[in-house]
Amino acid sequence: MGRTGMTRLGGEIIHVMDRLDGKHILITGASRGLGRQLALDFARAGAAALALVARDAAALERVRGEVAAVAPRTRVLAVAADLSRPGEVARVAAVTLADFGGRLDVLVNNASTMGRTPLTQLLDFPVEDFRATLELNLTTPFLLIKELLPAMMESGGSIVNVTSDAGVTGYPGWGAYGISKFGLEGLSQTWAAELAESGVRVNWVDPGEMNTAMHRAAEPDADSEGWADPAEVTGVFVYLASDASRGVHGQRFEAQEEGWGRAPAEDAEAAESA
Repeated sequence: MGRTGMTRLGGEIIHVMDRLDGKHILITGASRGLGRQLALDFARAGAAALALVARDAAALERVRGEVAAVAPRTRVLAVAADLSRPGEVARVAAVTLADFGGRLDVLVNNASTMGRTPLTQLLDFPVEDFRATLELNLTTPFLLIKELLPAMMESGGSIVNVTSDAGVTGYPGWGAYGISKFGLEGLSQTWAAELAESGVRVNWVDPGEMNTAMHRAAEPDADSEGWADPAEVTGVFVYLASDASRGVHGQRFEAQEEGWGRAPAEDAEAAESA
């Protein structure tokens, strides 16, 4: 995606390059897959600063280098942390806000775990792995929003939670991951309802099936030919991070669907309220 890149919302072509000028953004799960691609495309879109969070410090440094190569003016803070530990959530929030001068415009809750791979039936799912999956996939977004909300209210920020169709329909084997995404759907809806008058918008995105290491580990025998490259699904995230989405709140998006899964009427209503 170059500086003249475009994406589409409900039939309307939206120019996304340079839409993130001045934005300070935190992305969890940023060392690989979708999180890595979001870092690259947010930087290409003009983000002023990125806080990239993941467990693997070496992988984060590689992503930092990739961002510097495509957008040398974007400041990058790499924070190695295990977000399944509540104390680490508070540390990440504090380090990010200190580095960003107390400002945060966008939070993308992307970090997640399958808990156990390959896919495992609930009957065989260890309770320790079940609890750990819920902790990272559901409790961590809850805690991060709580920690960062005061700063985001000052900027009228955007919260984007990454969900899944496994959070809408229960599939055999998707176990704790799917259940955690059911919870994330409810968490997103509740935060959106409670923050309706706050100036902070909350939306959630199902990126669809992607060709990532996590997905390949979950379904090692599946045909991945039809799975999307993460670079194909980031347009909706850039849109939701940008001021073009002001007034869009409490909505579920599907990154691989026409119009991102929203009816034209919804787009028109959002534009009128922006």
